[in-house]
Amino acid sequence: MTEFLNGLLHMRRGAWELVASVLIAAGVIMLMQPFALWMFSYSFVVTLIGTVMFIIVSHFPE
Repeated sequence: MTEFLNGLLHMRRGAWELVASVLIAAGVIMLMQPFALWMFSYSFVVTLIGTVMFIIVSHFPE
């Protein structure tokens, strides 16, 4: 856990890619669920933020 937090603080690729991947997965799950309209409404924004974030952090150092 400490290594993950150090990766976030020192702008390392692995930790930030994990955060971006979780955002993408959350957006897709929000898109497919049939119960809450607010989750469906924000699913595209969450997926888009995760995708753009993944593109940006893929240029971070290892």
